[in-house]
Amino acid sequence: MEVLKIKKLRDNAVIPKRATEGSAGMDLYACIDNEITIEPGSLAFVPTGIAIELPSKNYMANIYARSGLGIKHGICLSNGVGVVDSDYRGEVCVGLCNVSDAPYTINVNERIAQIVIVPVSLMPVVQVQEITDTSRGEGGFGSTGKK
Repeated sequence: MEVLKIKKLRDNAVIPKRATEGSAGMDLYACIDNEITIEPGSLAFVPTGIAIELPSKNYMANIYARSGLGIKHGICLSNGVGVVDSDYRGEVCVGLCNVSDAPYTINVNERIAQIVIVPVSLMPVVQVQEITDTSRGEGGFGSTGKK
């Protein structure tokens, strides 16, 4: 059976867990000694106090914003989606940004993001002179929807 191994790097770290049985993501918690206030338009680098070991190179961990923080408070990931590669063994940290017009304070052990384990296809890369055409072709960036 494949498992996600989690190592606490600090005693006050909280092991990620799913909020419900059907949750795809596990909550990540701020492993901080004091509150951190993110001012409007500012960034924060928040440690989780954990390191992970994925079962193989066929997996990666994605870090996503928590929808409640994003929708209610404008707190989102500064890099959109965090990527934790299978061979990374350092602390999982979360870059947050405040896109609202009000400061937001992160409390000790607050849920700040979610981590989702996903399979990775490690297919070989081949350079070619041509790629097959489709009915869509080069249409992109809204070409199939509302103008």
